Amino acid sequence: MEKHLVFLSIPVLRDRDLARMPNLTSLMRGGDKQPLTPSFPCVTWPVQTNMLTGKRPAEHGVVANGFYWRESREVEMWTAWNDKIQAPQIWDHLHQQDPQLTSAVWFPMLSKGCGADYVCMPAPIHKPDGSEELWCYSKPTEFYGELLERLGHFPLKHFWGPLAGAPSSEWIVESAVIAATRFRPNFFYIYLPLLDYAAQKEGPDSEAAAEAPAVLDALIGKLRDGVHEAWGEANVCWLAASEYVITPVDHVTCPNRLLRAAGLLKVRAEDDGEHLDLEASRAWALVDHQFSHVFVRDGDRDVLQAVEQLFRQEAGIEEILRGETRAQYALDHPRSGDLILISTPNSWQAYYWWLDDALAPAFARTVDIHRKPGYDPAEMHVDMATRSISLDATRVRGSHGAPVRSDAQRGVILASRPGVLPEKPLADVEVAELVLRQFRS
Repeated sequence: MEKHLVFLSIPVLRDRDLARMPNLTSLMRGGDKQPLTPSFPCVTWPVQTNMLTGKRPAEHGVVANGFYWRESREVEMWTAWNDKIQAPQIWDHLHQQDPQLTSAVWFPMLSKGCGADYVCMPAPIHKPDGSEELWCYSKPTEFYGELLERLGHFPLKHFWGPLAGAPSSEWIVESAVIAATRFRPNFFYIYLPLLDYAAQKEGPDSEAAAEAPAVLDALIGKLRDGVHEAWGEANVCWLAASEYVITPVDHVTCPNRLLRAAGLLKVRAEDDGEHLDLEASRAWALVDHQFSHVFVRDGDRDVLQAVEQLFRQEAGIEEILRGETRAQYALDHPRSGDLILISTPNSWQAYYWWLDDALAPAFARTVDIHRKPGYDPAEMHVDMATRSISLDATRVRGSHGAPVRSDAQRGVILASRPGVLPEKPLADVEVAELVLRQFRS
């Protein structure tokens, strides 16, 4: 019998959300369910890579949602290709096991250029004049043209930013059904980000966040029906897993402002405001939700000590990793910062370095995830008076990324068949082996 496994990667999914998701619970009825713990750093790219490789950052090299290349002094935020992953992924193992086993991957941004047989992900083209043309990277290349004819452009403005919401996940589901029918992959990895938006913007316990599971569940119902029509219900095993869980936050730390006040971070004045001067700075922080990588020029020991002392008593900072202590979380990789700052569960970190909002660079008030040297959830908030992104970082009400310390930070993993999951709580690095095992019998 032809085997198919559909893996739904659903950030923010909690066990308690299942009460509002009858389609998902019905799909998984009679199967398995276990708590799922993400490995630190509990953010998108590292956790997805943990699940797809069975390795942690020290081995696969994905230490955050962005990278700083020390030699060229360049920041690559949300633009990296799959070749940055330094370990084989599920589709690579499947090809090695049996070249006839095919895989499809739908919408994780780090999938561009991966070894899966079929791929689709948003890939905006940035023009020299600052404008942007929407396109999607697909494999085969011509497949996106087919999707354009049937579905229209991917609604990028609903994938991230102040309008983020259901239309992007709906497009992902509809295109995935088309791909399932057309290509019949044995392994289908699908990213459904809908629950992430309201939980970060309004808080995980907000009314908006409480309504999101039902909206996503309706889309999962459409996906289930389309896949079963294409493949037959008996042929499909389903897995659904949280990537991370969002916790409420009421505090924000701005590491770069503190480094600037200490004389370690430098800026340069340009026509549109103050820009970070990476060449002149002795230390700066690439922030990512509830942690940051601090890069110290030439690894200067005196500067390292000064930075560590600076943040040792700083509100909102729970832990500082330096040198060998980074191995505690498998972050002892050359791409990691010289120090790593970890937030308390109620706090997060903003990339801001300007001391006066009037001097913020122009991109700070726009949805521009590739130019900002750090993750910016404030992009979900628009100042209606100016029609620009609010620079009030305290408006962000939910975050993630800090190490799991309590059940409130754990997600859930579900399987549609009994015996797929072991009878114990699981970690994200165990997921790859669970998938591969289904194709060995």
